Amino acid sequence: MKRSAAIRSGVLLAALLGVLAAGGASAQQAGTDEHLTATQKLGRQVFAQSCGICHLPPQINARTYGPLLSKDTAGGSDEVIRGLISEGTPRMPAFKHYLGRAEIDAIIAYLKAVPATATR
Repeated sequence: MKRSAAIRSGVLLAALLGVLAAGGASAQQAGTDEHLTATQKLGRQVFAQSCGICHLPPQINARTYGPLLSKDTAGGSDEVIRGLISEGTPRMPAFKHYLGRAEIDAIIAYLKAVPATATR
């Protein structure tokens, strides 16, 4: 009985640390909440949940598969970013059936708040 409780505690702790790390990495890119609009906050949340596994700095012993993103991504073009998210690339899945237009627009708004220096 004690072992299963310890395992559950370890799993919960690992999940909590993963959530905190993802939130911390995305907050690190765009600064504090006080400078983000409601749309950008939504975009940060969707980005962390849907894009962060590949595009946020890696956790210990993990690697980042995609580039870090910022306001300079795709030359800052909303339409290019929207197309990349919707249609994907040879190395990135398409999200058009997973994310709605409002969520994609929120991600774009969030990326506009991420300084290019945060990705270097």
